[in-house]
Amino acid sequence: MKPDQIRVLDRATVMRCLDEIDPVTVVESAVCAHTQGHSELPAEGYMAWENSAGAYTRSVAMLGAVRHGPGTAYGMKLINASVTNPSLGIERAGGFSVLFDPETARPVTLVEAGHVSALRTAAYTMSTLRHLGPAHFDAVSIIGCGTLAAMHARLLRQYFPAVREIHLFDIDPNRTAALARQMRAECPELKATEHQDLESCVRASPVVVTLTVSSEPYIPPHWLASGAFVAHVSLDDVLPAVFREAEAIYVDDVDLVRDNPRRILGAVMQAGDVVADPETAAAEGRALSRRYGDVLLGRAEAVRPRDGFVVSNPFGMAILDVAICQEVAVQAAEAGLGAVVDLLGDPARAHA
Repeated sequence: MKPDQIRVLDRATVMRCLDEIDPVTVVESAVCAHTQGHSELPAEGYMAWENSAGAYTRSVAMLGAVRHGPGTAYGMKLINASVTNPSLGIERAGGFSVLFDPETARPVTLVEAGHVSALRTAAYTMSTLRHLGPAHFDAVSIIGCGTLAAMHARLLRQYFPAVREIHLFDIDPNRTAALARQMRAECPELKATEHQDLESCVRASPVVVTLTVSSEPYIPPHWLASGAFVAHVSLDDVLPAVFREAEAIYVDDVDLVRDNPRRILGAVMQAGDVVADPETAAAEGRALSRRYGDVLLGRAEAVRPRDGFVVSNPFGMAILDVAICQEVAVQAAEAGLGAVVDLLGDPARAHA
């Protein structure tokens, strides 16, 4: 492309490109690069307001870079959301990611962000399940039945064919029913069990995935089965005692999680109940927050749930979106996909 041209990729094009990509491999590579210090992740821009319905509405802008050989990528993710969007028939969150040319810093690719964001979130969960989850499991409980839940169900089918049943709960029974219908249509080999109460859904499986927008924690440790794995994907689902009693806690970035008071683990770490230093944890009998990237790099042995439970609590780094978008951009360029737009336009036409 010429300078100041940008390739625009809509969702359909992105999905076509993703057919050639293993998102779990891309996510793991980006997490490893970050753990090795081969990334840039500036502080995110965050703005929240209430819409006309008085509902929580926000905009998040996140810059990031991953530097690992030919996969080096620079970019930004802008993802906006409102909790009332599903009632309007649209996804709760949506936006776009932009990739930058490493030499000129010009934006060169614009990618629809909603699908990629959901995919990289679910891909991270699949990775942690592969390395940290129970050795054998055939059922998963999903709390929250929106877009992220549907993506998790799809990837569970792909990466864990031994899973035969998915238990579902949402505070809105209509969403629970809608996801169950979707699963029965897309994945008839999986049994979708709808739960009317939260506790029974949590207790039903050795793997619990939280995908809600709750701002108040509500899951106590005694609901979790012995040998359970909790993918605490959303901000505030498990009570502080879950972290204090966990056999192990894994995060993608200790500092990012600890410094974010909007998430329950950040508050627990700031209170000193969970620490990042192994010596302090051992000396004072406190829970330890571990870096998942160290497991992927072979620097630390994975702790899988035994008599208790293990918790994965990712921050959700924008570099994962950037890394996947870079792979998508390569596929699109090679196949000539997307719409190429000249940002400067035609000066002659402009002055005609």
